Amino acid sequence: MSVSEHGDTPAVSRLNARIIGICIAAAVGGFLFGFDTAVINGAVDALAGEFDLGAGLKGFAVSSALIGCAIGAWFAGPVANRLGRVPVMLIAAALFLVSAIGSGLAFGVFDLIIWRVIGGFGVGAASVIAPAYIAEVSPARVRGRLGSLQQLAIVTGIFVALLSDALLANTAGGAAEELWFGQAAWRWMFMAEAIPAVLYGVFALRLPESPRFLVARGEYDRASAVLHDFTGVVEVNLKIEEIKKTLNQEKKESLSDLRGHRLGLKPIVWVGILLSVFQQFVGINVIFYYSTTLWRSVGFGESDALTITVITSVTNILVTIVAILLVDRVGRRPMLLVGSVGMALSLGLMAVAFSFATIVDAGDGTTTAELTAPWSTVALVAANVFVVAFGATWGPLVWVLLGEIFPNSIRAGALAVAAAAQWAANFLVSTTFPALADVGLTLAYGIYAMMAVLSFFFVWFKIPETKGRELEDMDENLVVRRRIQAT
Repeated sequence: MSVSEHGDTPAVSRLNARIIGICIAAAVGGFLFGFDTAVINGAVDALAGEFDLGAGLKGFAVSSALIGCAIGAWFAGPVANRLGRVPVMLIAAALFLVSAIGSGLAFGVFDLIIWRVIGGFGVGAASVIAPAYIAEVSPARVRGRLGSLQQLAIVTGIFVALLSDALLANTAGGAAEELWFGQAAWRWMFMAEAIPAVLYGVFALRLPESPRFLVARGEYDRASAVLHDFTGVVEVNLKIEEIKKTLNQEKKESLSDLRGHRLGLKPIVWVGILLSVFQQFVGINVIFYYSTTLWRSVGFGESDALTITVITSVTNILVTIVAILLVDRVGRRPMLLVGSVGMALSLGLMAVAFSFATIVDAGDGTTTAELTAPWSTVALVAANVFVVAFGATWGPLVWVLLGEIFPNSIRAGALAVAAAAQWAANFLVSTTFPALADVGLTLAYGIYAMMAVLSFFFVWFKIPETKGRELEDMDENLVVRRRIQAT
């Protein structure tokens, strides 16, 4: 027997194959999240050559989807509250499908950007609705494990995107080479996303609606059926009464509740925002968006560079699984602190390695930085150590903390603001990297290393340990108590 979230009603639950199945189906949204954001990795150099892009426009073409991500994440919640969780998944699947086909058949960089932004709407919606749906249908005692499927789906989506990029490029003899029906391989990289997009839509059609949404609509019989048949709740009527109480409390919540005396926001809201920002400012998405370009700079051909990128993404999956196994044993703060140290050291090594790079004229008005032994090996090892340090700590744990640290009264609004900040930071880093790289990769990786150092002190002084704490124990004074403990 387990205790319900509010601690006042016993809610006996049983885990069954149905709940695992619908959570996996919902997590396909996370898979598309990862696939869509990483698929441009193998195509970026080829499309930059075809459309004759400078560093600035190249960076914007890569990061343009993130504009749509922020907008999609911001509006996903209100739309889901009006239409339901499943309809939002269907809308996201349609957006992924349209973006995949449009990007693959783009006539120029500007319509490519439009299609990428449309895909971003789907990514943003999926980044909000999939974990929300999983949380709402999962039994409380296994919610953490089932919720972790979202992060695992994201890194798996990244892996499959990079693997398909490598296979298509190798089949054609290069990303810019013609593959099927007179279309270049890089175009098929984008269009490959149509397959999981269609599957996501088919799976969503078979999902039951969230019981929380059904209770909000007064459809108690349908909610009871979902709670009993899928979630495994035995005392269904008591659970529905709990949901009613929560809904009544949440009706009073608004974004104005986030206001406080620290630059207009409550301190705990700033903690969530800075967690999101630091997660992106260490430059992790530079590895996943531009890693093929990076490996070519250290002496690998395009085929080998794509293969190394795939291996890196497999590493990311494995360390994410390690993080899932350790987080409830070791705790959030120790893992984040170790991660910050690992990222700072590995990024610092990359900055040092590229200070020995030779600048080579590419012949098209641009230059590239090339490394020779032993610094090419140092850069290769350091980049993979960085992925391990991030993937085992800051990657999954930031999402865990964002779901834990906010008080119930402001959780939804605070999460929306923190998620928007994360996409904005992702956009900034991804857009500025090509320009920073033109100045020098030592500068780029040096900046990311400094962000990793700052993230250590931020965690040390501001992040409370939430391991083993009930959500109802979270309040606005957590940051104050953490500061007192640190001193």
